[in-house]
Amino acid sequence: MKQAEAVQNNYRTRNMSRLKAIPPKAAEPAKPKVLIYGKPGVGKTWFALDFPRCYYIDTEGGANLKHYIEKLDAGGGAYFGPEQGANDFGAVLDQVKALATERHDYRTLVLDSVSHIFSSEIADTQRRMAEENKKDEYGASRKGAIGYTRQLVLWLERLDMNVILIAHQKEEYGPNPKAPTERIVIGETFDCWDKLEYILHLALHISKQGASRKARVRKSRLLGFPDADMFDLSYDNFADRYGREVIEGAPHQIVLAMPEQIAELRGLMEIVRMPDDWLEKCLKKGKSDKIEDMAQDAIEAMIKMLKERVPA
Repeated sequence: MKQAEAVQNNYRTRNMSRLKAIPPKAAEPAKPKVLIYGKPGVGKTWFALDFPRCYYIDTEGGANLKHYIEKLDAGGGAYFGPEQGANDFGAVLDQVKALATERHDYRTLVLDSVSHIFSSEIADTQRRMAEENKKDEYGASRKGAIGYTRQLVLWLERLDMNVILIAHQKEEYGPNPKAPTERIVIGETFDCWDKLEYILHLALHISKQGASRKARVRKSRLLGFPDADMFDLSYDNFADRYGREVIEGAPHQIVLAMPEQIAELRGLMEIVRMPDDWLEKCLKKGKSDKIEDMAQDAIEAMIKMLKERVPA
């Protein structure tokens, strides 16, 4: 019996190195990443500007009015509008990357609206396709906008700031229970890439009831914001639910890999044969879509792994 147990224990020991899981522990509290949408005039922008030190990206040029600018300035924020390049998706993405990798005093990123920049990218693509006599088949005109949005989401996940994406509202369609082949209006939703709400922490539908503004939780990963819950919309209410110390805390910047590290990594990749999906998995783990955007510590880990596999 003892001999059988010894053999079994020896087998377990030899195979433990294949198990990479670690003991469970609570994750560090992350800054909120929130999508809000509603009809015009319900207070989406005003609510967002109550967050601390907003870096406000105005894709529509609608928030350059005096009362918005005064509120933004009083809160220690900054304005990036169409004249600075806010109606170009690539320029907006560059600003998000800069916020993630440079030292600054901002606490909150507001993108108002994500609907406008998404639809503008589609319209630009459709115009180019028409000029080139190309057909818009299988959603071809949406691919560029979706690609930019995927990149945006990757950087928002890495960005150590509060993030509020403001979207337009549109009608939501679903099957008609009385006629399954027909589609009818079943409610309201946001106007953008439909997968956006599933990636972020929280999606809120904003509405106005008399003199008060309400937020209904449409989708949530947060205990303080249960699904379908409705609450009075205010910064103080949101901060108390989420954790004021997290929202108002200073951000940490990502240290990107240096050119020398990237060159070393690429050289090692030519020497060491790794599984075909190895780089893809590394990029996914590092929340990047290319090596140049990876953090310094992530690149160092990859270099170390490859060096251990260099042929003698």
